[in-house]
Amino acid sequence: MLNPELKEPHVSSIKTLRIIAVVEAISFLVLIGASIYKYANDAPGGVHVMGPIHGVFFLAYVAVALAVASAAKWTGRTTIGVLAGAVLPFGGFAVDRWLAKQREPLAG
Repeated sequence: MLNPELKEPHVSSIKTLRIIAVVEAISFLVLIGASIYKYANDAPGGVHVMGPIHGVFFLAYVAVALAVASAAKWTGRTTIGVLAGAVLPFGGFAVDRWLAKQREPLAG
């Protein structure tokens, strides 16, 4: 995904981050819905399924975000903002939009 010889991440790395951000945000919202359903109906099945799935997407998001941040030389503030997208509902959607709007999405 990242070529160590390049000082900037490939465009595909940014695309990967954008895709993972959206997928992680969707899985987070589904997990929240499953949690609400669990407590409203005493039915933990959805959480048992969605918890690990969301966990994998969350870890992938953090790993890719840190790799892109390092390669792109993002500031600490930018990196923390992007990482916050993983823990806030709808945050992944905001990160995706932010990355899409950047004229030079690799700049910190």
